[in-house]
Amino acid sequence: MTTTATTARERMLLAKSAARTIGLLSDAEKHDALLAIARAIEDATPAIVAANREDLDRGRETGLSAALQDRLRLDEPRVAALAAAVRDIADLPDPVGRVLDERTLPNGVELTKVSVPFGVVGSIYEARPNVTVDIAALALRSGNAVVLRGGSAAELTNAALVHAMRLALSAEGIDPEAIQTVDDFGRDGARELMHARGIVDVLVPRGSAQLIETVVTESSVPVIETGAGVVHIVLDESAPLEWAREIVVNAKVQRPSVCNSVETVLIHRAAAERLVPPVVAALNEQGVTVHGDPEIVRLGDAVVPATEEDWSTEYLSLDVAMRVVDDLDDALEHIRRYSTHHTESIITQDAANTERFLAEVDSAVVMANTSTRFTDGGEFGFGAEVGISTQKLHARGPMGLAELTSTKWLARGFGQVRH
Repeated sequence: MTTTATTARERMLLAKSAARTIGLLSDAEKHDALLAIARAIEDATPAIVAANREDLDRGRETGLSAALQDRLRLDEPRVAALAAAVRDIADLPDPVGRVLDERTLPNGVELTKVSVPFGVVGSIYEARPNVTVDIAALALRSGNAVVLRGGSAAELTNAALVHAMRLALSAEGIDPEAIQTVDDFGRDGARELMHARGIVDVLVPRGSAQLIETVVTESSVPVIETGAGVVHIVLDESAPLEWAREIVVNAKVQRPSVCNSVETVLIHRAAAERLVPPVVAALNEQGVTVHGDPEIVRLGDAVVPATEEDWSTEYLSLDVAMRVVDDLDDALEHIRRYSTHHTESIITQDAANTERFLAEVDSAVVMANTSTRFTDGGEFGFGAEVGISTQKLHARGPMGLAELTSTKWLARGFGQVRH
């Protein structure tokens, strides 16, 4: 179902109008709408996969990176997973109308602080058709309309997904203009979205560091900043070999093209002789290229000498940087210098070092003795995520339903005036 609006601004105005009715839907109505969307996505699987195949073919011809091709790909199991995520979101508690604070003033006026929808949520992203569904579903569940700019690499896939979701809303008697895309306006559509202050209430970018920086610096719409993932794992002196090997391999290999995969491993010097050879070997067996400092080169096989650039690189591929650090202080200093404040983990059996690491590392998610791949809205129980915020205002870490609401104060009186 294609909107009849002829400009990107007109589509955003339609979303703003639809947001008024979406924000008043009951919990049950939003739940049923999302179940209808999940069914519509499943029914449209052949069309979605076919559109995705065209996008992938074009991407390969134009030199789209392997990491972005992996993010772009939607086969039948991945489409089924999208529908399942929508059902998970449908089953989550309604985030709208939660009482966050209440008090009675001395004059008897009753104050209640409640959660309310933003109104219109915008998102700019690239080669991530799962984001099209995740953000639309999260926006609707939290009473918001959504405007999407998913990039040229996934244009056909996104169009098929948006078409299915809009059809589902229409079938439920809900205004389909609550889901809009400005993809067919290209970069002009993205520019209009960034400058739609007063129409779009909040904008969430997801993608490369360059894309996020562009949106943050050029937008007049308020932006929730998501960040690149130069993610660290520290192997402390007491790290068990089995934990170190399994966690590092999982964090790098399970899905290397995503922002929560590990990019730098720091190994305590006192454990280097014990841990470096088997960890490097395990990575090599999985096809990972290790970029190491001189100590890693000495201790490991097939290690590429690291450059200064490696410590600040988000590879999103089967590459990892590895360095020997003198102690925990050295590791913390390295993280402070190079981290993008996304996710960091320490592998240790030292309780004091665990608590110190958790307290001192200034990232959105800080872990001990577990894989960084768990930094994910689905894994955190949010059903899906809008993105992983690396800022400190309003939202930080995986963003779910609660992060797509704002607040307002309700005041109930009986004739009081201020003296």
